[in-house]
Amino acid sequence: MKFQNIKMSQQTGIFQAMAKPEFYPHPVMKVKQRETHISKVFLTGDYVYKIKKAVNLEFLDYTSLSKRKYYCEQETILNRRLSHDVYMGVVAITLKNGCYYLDGPGETVEYAVKMRQLPEKRSMLQLLRHRMIDRKDTEQLALKLVDFYKQTTTGEEINSYGSLETIWANCEENFLQTDRFSGNILNEQMYKIIRAATRSFLHRKKILFHQRIEAGKIRDCHGDLRSGHIYWVDTIQIIDCIEFNERFRYSDITSDLAFLIMDLEFKGQPKIGTHLLDCYVQFADDPDVFILINFYKCYRAIVRAKVNCLRLEDSALEQLEKSQLRKDTDLYLTLAYQYAILFTRPTAWVICGMVASGKSTIAKELSRKLGIGVLRSDHIRKELFGVKPDDFMDEPFEEGLYSKQASSLTYSKLLALAKEDIGNGLSVILDATFSSKHRRNEALLLGREMDANIIFIECTSPVKVLKDRLLKREGEMGVSDARLHHLKQFKSRFEPLKELTEEMHIRIDTQLSIKHNMMEILSHEYSRLSMALQENLKQVAKH
Repeated sequence: MKFQNIKMSQQTGIFQAMAKPEFYPHPVMKVKQRETHISKVFLTGDYVYKIKKAVNLEFLDYTSLSKRKYYCEQETILNRRLSHDVYMGVVAITLKNGCYYLDGPGETVEYAVKMRQLPEKRSMLQLLRHRMIDRKDTEQLALKLVDFYKQTTTGEEINSYGSLETIWANCEENFLQTDRFSGNILNEQMYKIIRAATRSFLHRKKILFHQRIEAGKIRDCHGDLRSGHIYWVDTIQIIDCIEFNERFRYSDITSDLAFLIMDLEFKGQPKIGTHLLDCYVQFADDPDVFILINFYKCYRAIVRAKVNCLRLEDSALEQLEKSQLRKDTDLYLTLAYQYAILFTRPTAWVICGMVASGKSTIAKELSRKLGIGVLRSDHIRKELFGVKPDDFMDEPFEEGLYSKQASSLTYSKLLALAKEDIGNGLSVILDATFSSKHRRNEALLLGREMDANIIFIECTSPVKVLKDRLLKREGEMGVSDARLHHLKQFKSRFEPLKELTEEMHIRIDTQLSIKHNMMEILSHEYSRLSMALQENLKQVAKH
């Protein structure tokens, strides 16, 4: 990525004039300046003036005065979506008799975005440093974002940016631009794993990306949502969205959120990030965010690592700044690597519980949500003994097809099939009662042997509900042979799941809606993965 210093020398005089307090038509004690590779910002106390540099990069073109005016106007319009009484408009900078003026006489030679200056101590970045963000603040931010995404624009053109083809192209472009830093600034092995994991996820989740388009989740977003751009002043003010390239702003809502959650984790605030995401998903009723978030966090972390690598190529950088950039780049790459491990590592979802507790309903919906297969013990049992799935076998409890020996063979086959899937890098759902501690320990052993996540989802319902469900089965065709007269013995033999830790055990009430239960399951899994991420980062820091 190269800068084209077109007409930059013409802006030098303007910048020199704007650095002086007397340039402004309002009282100014001192002018502070900030600079990025694309803009120059002057802070005067009450107001901020932002000028776009006359540069042409791969992703933006500010080389003409008319373009800079247009993008100043776009910045004002777009940022008013998430702020109030901050973006005051676009002002002209004029030149007459060798003197520059702010909205004064003479020829217009530049444009600036005029903003109300927000107190830095009220930025989310500063509030986090002083531990001044509480759960209520996080909930308010989540509500603001939910409201924003509901109202912001979508449509056919914007939807195209959520297609698998576009997301794939964006990821590949990112890797192409970053590739030359692998083995130099970036750890080569970690980089290769991130790239392979990204491609694998895109292959596995292509249906989900299409479903996001159908659900209207591709929107005209913020594009640069991070803690330094969020302020608690009057109300929540969010500034500095991307105006210069629609491709960076049009995306899945999850990608926009991922930037902020990743930024919070980068700054050592994972609990706030997790709570924010939980609140957002609950308020927006959008549990698929949990499935996509680590993928998009990985993408965002690699983008930040790439930008830092490009900045490190600047020979004018001072050693202190270069050292900090290198540290930040290492952390961004580590985060991207950890996210990639989280969304790639196979998971065995064990859907267990009493007969008629709703296991198969939960397994079916989870399969649909995650796009993974279900291994159902009822099917496996009948297949093993040459019985058609819908043939009803009215066996006494623990006899015939349901004897201890037959059940042992069934569970052995179930776990063997699960091992095969996990060995192929696939997650899998196991639908069976797993009523004994012994059977559950076998599943735990499988998880350890295959280095897979294992989650037990215990389906529960009151005995009366179980009885009603079993009564409805009478005379019906179905793969399950459990009937009401088996319930008492099932109940007496069912061993509580006391040996499992909270992290690997979710207990749900299947009387509640399937939507509610999916939200509980996916939220629990995201929180568990977030805890695992932080533990991994601690181990990395020790070494």
